[in-house]
Order: sequence, then C-alpha cells, then structure tokens
Amino acid sequence: MKKAIALTLMVIFIGTGSLLMGGEKLTGLEVMKKVYYRPSPKDMTAELVMTLINSNGDKRVRKIKQYIKDYGKVEKKIMFFIAPADVRNTSFMNWSYDDPNKDDDQWIYLPALKKIKRISSEDKSDYFMGSDFTYDDLGNRLPEEDNHKILREEKLNGEDCYVIESTPKDPDYMYSKTITWVVKGKWIGIKRKFYDEDGEFLKELTAEKYENIKGYWILAKVKMHNVQKDHTTIMELKNIKIDTGIPDRMFTERMMKRGVR
Repeated sequence: MKKAIALTLMVIFIGTGSLLMGGEKLTGLEVMKKVYYRPSPKDMTAELVMTLINSNGDKRVRKIKQYIKDYGKVEKKIMFFIAPADVRNTSFMNWSYDDPNKDDDQWIYLPALKKIKRISSEDKSDYFMGSDFTYDDLGNRLPEEDNHKILREEKLNGEDCYVIESTPKDPDYMYSKTITWVVKGKWIGIKRKFYDEDGEFLKELTAEKYENIKGYWILAKVKMHNVQKDHTTIMELKNIKIDTGIPDRMFTERMMKRGVR
C-alpha cells in the first residue's frame, strides 16, 4: 500500500487526461496507481523530527519514533512522541485499508487524560498536533477515490514529471482538488498543491529529500506550507531501517499506552 503524500512524453492529449508512453496510452488514474502501488518494504522504523514554524519564524521541534508495517490488505502505522516534555508519551496509530469502501481507523493517546481517543470521520479534517497535516493527510487515500487528469508534463528540480489534477468523487471531501507532480519512473510525488472546499489554494507539500534505500524510494524529508495561515511543518526521517521484522504487538492500543523505551 502507498500514501501518495504523496506523488516526459512527446504527445499530450489536452482534455483527455491521458498521454502516450511508448505507444501505450497512460491515464491519470494509471499514473496515480503507479505511485500508490510502487514497491515498498514490508516494514520500516525511523526517527521522525517534526519542526513547526509560525509566521514570525519561531520554531518548535518535536521528536517522534515511527513504525510502519504492511500486511497486504492493511497498512499499520504507530507514532510515539519522545520530546519535548509537553507532548512526551503522546501516541498516534493509523490503520489504512486497501478497500475504497473502508475508512482508515485512527487513534490518539493523550497521557494527561490517560485515555485513547478514536478519531471520528468528522475530526479527520482537524490538524494533527499543531502541524499543517490533517489526520486525513496521515492516512492513505486510494487512487479510485478521485478522478485524475493529466494536465501536462514538465521538469521539476531536474526530474521529468507528470502533473496530475485529482478531484474527489465525494463532494463533501475536505479538499476540492489537489495537483501532484509525479516523477516518471520513480513514481513518487515530489510536490502537491491542496485546494480548500471553496477552491482556494490552501497549502503546498514539497519533497525536499528522497532516497533509494535497498531498492525502495523513500521520502526522507517533506515540507508542508499552509499559505492561508503562513505556517510550515517540516517532517524529516532519520535512522531509517527497513524489513527488520517489527512484531505485530507494536500496533495495539496497549502499546500506545505503554510507549517505547
């Protein structure tokens, strides 16, 4: 499973949402499926540094330990906040399903309340822990949930990209559309623009660092800038380890309360 957080041909068919690749027509949906289903490790562990920057340039840094495991039909992720003291022992867990009819399951543990809260569908548009990522952004969105159209193809940061416009099939979804720059061949999104329910430009996600680890393309550093609030969140993965055999007991409510040592 893949979170398309994120994601050069001769002929572009304007308005058809497709183009030719080696004589084969490639649609916007097919491009986004390549992003979503690109090869991924069975599991991954990393240290995550989240930096929050307000409009005055003031920074707050949060350190997190993150674990992800792919079970095929479900991908499980758990995050433990290590520092600073005001968020220490907070944890978040997400289960994403390879089924467009099944929403992600999400939970957050708040140590001050000693309580695990389930994130409801109505709460998924809320921002996660003061960042510029919503709870929905932290889950997986299947390609079939949107209509995709290839707008054009162009170079970005030296990479040949497809520029894909995605509009939700659900009219009540929090974003009216997104535009994603997908790197040809690597099938990763290195830039995405989000538009709010009124069609106004809301925020922009950029991949500042991506690397190939044991044959897998990993987004190691991303920046989300909310242009309406002039607020930025940077997430950087460090000490990335893949296919280490994370035990299933890691992804439980008991582990959310216990935390990591």
